[in-house]
Amino acid sequence: MSELLDNKEEAVKAVVAFLTKKSKNKTKFYLKDFYKVFPDDKPRQIKKVVNKMVETGELEFWSSGSTTMYGLKGVGIQHSSEGEE
Repeated sequence: MSELLDNKEEAVKAVVAFLTKKSKNKTKFYLKDFYKVFPDDKPRQIKKVVNKMVETGELEFWSSGSTTMYGLKGVGIQHSSEGEE
């Protein structure tokens, strides 16, 4: 495990910084997009960090039924408001 993932606070900051930087173009990301933030770590370890951030309310899931994506809570189109105008 990399030093970044060892320090949970720094890992959370890195994920939020990545999402904030990319949010101008896109608000929902696949799990594989987070591999860029933690290039030295295994996908399972990265998924644990991202899912923990969902549990704590920093991130949220968005699912189309076949695809699960992640985004900052309250940013972009939310699953609950789909189909509304």
